[in-house]
Amino acid sequence: MEDPTLERHFKGHKDVISCADFNPNNKQLATGSCDKSLMIWNLAPKARAFRFVGHTDVITGVNFAPSGSMVASSSRDQTVRLWTPSIKGESTVFKAHTASVRSVHFSRDGQRLVTASDDKSVKVWGVERKKFLYSLNRHTNWVRCARFSPDGRLIASCGDDRTVRLWDTSSHQCINIFTDYGGSATFVDFNSSGTCIASSGADNTIKIWDIRTNKLIQHYKVHNAGVNCFSFHPSGNYLISGSSDSTIKILDLLEGRLIYTLHGHKGPVLTVMFSRDGDLFASGGADSQVLMWKTNFDSLNYRELLSRHSKRVTPDPPPHLMDIYPRSHHRHHPQNGTVEINPVADTQSTDPQVVEVGRVVFSTTWMPFQLQPISGKHPHTHTLRTI
Repeated sequence: MEDPTLERHFKGHKDVISCADFNPNNKQLATGSCDKSLMIWNLAPKARAFRFVGHTDVITGVNFAPSGSMVASSSRDQTVRLWTPSIKGESTVFKAHTASVRSVHFSRDGQRLVTASDDKSVKVWGVERKKFLYSLNRHTNWVRCARFSPDGRLIASCGDDRTVRLWDTSSHQCINIFTDYGGSATFVDFNSSGTCIASSGADNTIKIWDIRTNKLIQHYKVHNAGVNCFSFHPSGNYLISGSSDSTIKILDLLEGRLIYTLHGHKGPVLTVMFSRDGDLFASGGADSQVLMWKTNFDSLNYRELLSRHSKRVTPDPPPHLMDIYPRSHHRHHPQNGTVEINPVADTQSTDPQVVEVGRVVFSTTWMPFQLQPISGKHPHTHTLRTI
C-alpha cells in the first residue's frame, strides 16, 4: 500500500466548497459552492469544465444518479435541482421544503431522492414522475444529512437535535434512534454492505454502529475540531473524514486505527468523497480549493470485496458484517505512527476552460410559481418567483 498522492487541483469556484461527488462513470467530478454555482469537472486532460447557474443561494449538497446521466443539487434557496451534466445544462426544480435544504441523495435504483432540511423534515421524491412522495418528521431541529441504505429499505438521517435516526421506507416509521452525541450530528452514511452506519459530529468524533445489533462498534476521536463530512471506501475497509481542523484523516477500519493525516487545505475541510471505484477521492473547503487525490490502496483486495457486496445487496439473505471486525467497542485516540502527508506544489493542473450554462425545463412545487429570467445573469438562466 502506497501513500495517497495529490493528483489534481481544480480552480473555478469563487467561494467556499461545500460538497462534492464523482460520476459513477469516473469521468466527472461535481462540486457545489457558496458561490451558488455547481461545477462539473471533466477529468480527461484539457477538457472543459461546466458551471451550472440557477440556484439563488449556497449549494449544500450534490449527488450523481447511479446511471451518471443526472446530478442532483440541494441549496439554501429551499430547492433541489436535477441537472443534465453536459453543456445543455438543463435542470428540473423541486421545491417542497420551507427552509434550507442541507443534503440530497439518490436511491441505488435511481428512482427516488431523499432530502434533508432546516425545516426539521426529511422528504422523499419520485425521480421519474418528478413528484413528492412522503415526509419523515420526527427530528426536533435542523436536519443536516439523509442517506438511503444500499438496498433502499432504510434511510438514515442526522441533525442538530443531536440524534441519528433510522427510518423504514415501507412503513415511513422511525425504527431506531442513536443519541450518544455531545453536539450536532453533521453527517451520516451507510457502509457499502448496508450493515453499519457511520456518523460524524461537532464534538470531533466519528462513530460506527452495527444496525442489526444497534451497538456502537467503533468510536474515533482523531480530529481536533468538528468533523464535517466523511466517505466510506467502496470496500468498507477505509474511511476518509474532513474537519474544521483543516485536515483530512484516513482510517483503517479493519485495524481500527488512524493511518494517514493529509494537509492540503487552508481552513476547514467541508467535503470529502471517494470515487465509486475507490481509486480517487476529492476534498474541498473554506479555501475554495478542490483537490483530487489518488488513494494508492491495494486494489485487488477491495475490488474482490466490492463484487461480493454487489451480489449481497438484496432483500434475502440478510447481509453479513465482513468489512468491519472490531475487537471490542473502543474509543480511538491519535497515536504515534500515523503518516502525515503535506502535498508538494501541484504541477499537473491547468485551469480548464469554464462554460457557463443553466436552463430550467421543469419545476415542481407545492405553491404556484412562474419562471422569470434573472436580470443581469446569463440569458438562459432562470429562477422561480412566487406569483
